[in-house]
Amino acid sequence: MRAFLETFAALVLGILIGAAIMALWGRDPWTSYAALFQGAWGNTRALMSTVSRSLPLVLTGLTFAVGVRAGLFNIGAQGQMLLGAVVALSTGLLSLPMGLHLLVALVLAGLAGIIWALPVALLKLFRGVSEVISTIMLNWVAHWLTLFLVVRKLSDPMRGERTFQVPTTMRFPVIQGELTWSLVASLGLALFFYWFLWHHAKGFEIRAAGLNPKAAKASGIPVSRAILLALLLGGLSAAWAGAIQVLGRFPYAITSDLANLGNLGFDGIAVALIGRNHPLGVLAGAFFFGTLATGAARMGLRGIPIDMIQIVQGVIVVSMAVPEAFRLIRLRRKREEK
Repeated sequence: MRAFLETFAALVLGILIGAAIMALWGRDPWTSYAALFQGAWGNTRALMSTVSRSLPLVLTGLTFAVGVRAGLFNIGAQGQMLLGAVVALSTGLLSLPMGLHLLVALVLAGLAGIIWALPVALLKLFRGVSEVISTIMLNWVAHWLTLFLVVRKLSDPMRGERTFQVPTTMRFPVIQGELTWSLVASLGLALFFYWFLWHHAKGFEIRAAGLNPKAAKASGIPVSRAILLALLLGGLSAAWAGAIQVLGRFPYAITSDLANLGNLGFDGIAVALIGRNHPLGVLAGAFFFGTLATGAARMGLRGIPIDMIQIVQGVIVVSMAVPEAFRLIRLRRKREEK
């Protein structure tokens, strides 16, 4: 309840600061906010779009959240997401029956994310390299590798602005509007993470290692294994985020500038902070991000400049992320003192 009240208070504060910014620019903040929520929730089509936009953020948010539970600051979701997307796309070169084709794409994408997370774990456990440094470096390697493959190897010869589209046998079926059955993959993994972290012995080991690694080790918990497991699970989750962007959203391809993949990995950090690094909280945080993304278009139609929309969105997100960020700082200081 305390965490919920802190987050709600931060949301209200962010909204008020955003309203003040719009008022200073001579805009009606309350009409603008009404347009935002109308654009995101006003009808079934808008709501389906909001949910669809939130699904990959659930998965990248889980990557950061499970890392935090193990005492890590894992910012490698961006690179793992990109690799998952390009591997899922490449699976379209195979000829497989419907259903099996989608399953194989998800399995291969997940393996790609796990493999990309493995060097981070090995460097952390055997050489003491900070996961922040190794994930930043691997993010850039993944970015340029993905860009090379998209532009030079997988591009559509008839449509230079994107890769080939994945075959229909490999796409998630549509539920309604923009929403596809990738909903099951995101919700299912979030619920699995919740069950695993709070109702399984291995999940308890991850949380214990994150709260106090020395005490966990003294009580017989294999801290190294817990860290390895958290990083590998995070890699799988982030890779699936990239996969569902390709297999479950138009244009069912990767644009040559990687724009339809964007910064989903980095946005997942803010999603996790808003959701207090809890799998169920991540669901709420991702839906909030989806609301902002979908509703921004309606705000633009009201004459609000895009720069102002982004400033207001940033203020609200930062306000909501600050309480959890301060909690993590305090927790890290306590661990260092011990």
